Amino acid sequence: MAFQNMGTVPNKTVLDRYMRLELPEDRCQAMYVWVDGSGENLHSKTRTLNFIPKAPEELPIWNFDGSSTGQAEGSNSDVYLHPVALYRDPFRLGNNKLVLCETYKHDKTPSETNRRRKCVEVMTKAAAEHPWFGMEQEYTLLDIDNHPLGWPKNGYPGPQGPYYCGVGARKVYGRDVVEAHYRACLYTGINISGTNAEVMPAQWEFQVGPCEGITMGDDLWMARYLLHRVAEDFGVVVSLDPKPIPGDWNGAGMHTNFSTEGMRSPNGILAIETAIEKLGKVHAAHIRAYDPHGGKDNERRLTGLHETSSIHDFSAGVANRGASIRIPRGVAEEKTGYLEDRRPSSNADPYVVSERLVRTICLDES
Repeated sequence: MAFQNMGTVPNKTVLDRYMRLELPEDRCQAMYVWVDGSGENLHSKTRTLNFIPKAPEELPIWNFDGSSTGQAEGSNSDVYLHPVALYRDPFRLGNNKLVLCETYKHDKTPSETNRRRKCVEVMTKAAAEHPWFGMEQEYTLLDIDNHPLGWPKNGYPGPQGPYYCGVGARKVYGRDVVEAHYRACLYTGINISGTNAEVMPAQWEFQVGPCEGITMGDDLWMARYLLHRVAEDFGVVVSLDPKPIPGDWNGAGMHTNFSTEGMRSPNGILAIETAIEKLGKVHAAHIRAYDPHGGKDNERRLTGLHETSSIHDFSAGVANRGASIRIPRGVAEEKTGYLEDRRPSSNADPYVVSERLVRTICLDES
């Protein structure tokens, strides 16, 4: 049978029989991926190409029904997909591709949740500064019933403490998903740099970077797509909610490491301190940009507890995980390197976060 117990869990052995079928040499499948009208969720669809693309510019513009993704009305529903980044496909393998796209409305203007377009403009203006980013994407794995993976169905696991970077069946839940995702990212060409189990059980983190300019947002959005797609194969749900479980449990963030060429140069600590000064003057504007709901999501997370700063106050410190901005101890000692902005929420748009940092630090825009 194609499905076990006539249910909804696919039999991967049967599927693999078809996935091994060879395609004609001059044909490939291209999966177009885009951010929907929520600014948080991803969608995708596939088309056949009669050539093997080498760059996104070679791919055709496509369209979709924006009324079904919160991006258009039914009476004028076509939204256009403009390919902007090309990746190898870890699911179909071979010459098949994943295609990250920007979305454009019927009048050829960027859609409201096409945050990439403005980000590109800002990164172009600041190109001489060579801005580097590294983003730490935290997330929580859930069962199909939205209960945290591995947690007792009628209670809670033991208190936080042994789970961070843990090992063992009583401390770690969902490692198969994590390992599969890691390998899928490496295969595609995403600059994934690591992963670890987090403080709350069933919570994990992966890191992408260092990436320069617009590549940061491209790679992180595609890494998120891969995470959801891999978890789908395991029958597991991924949550990017910044505070999935109320109470004495850690929330989830997207800590963002940032540097310019000046910061990475000898005595770059002076440029880092100047950047922190600038960030402190526009704290409220950054908080509004650091989650998709203008700061409302982060209100639940940035409480001053569970390794967070207070949403209402700006702070900075060396090796201080309770500060808005952390300067790693090694950076303080060597007087060169980067800063870590710990305020972005796990569901923040990486284009918005990276754009906001560059506007404030490199372009002196409030």
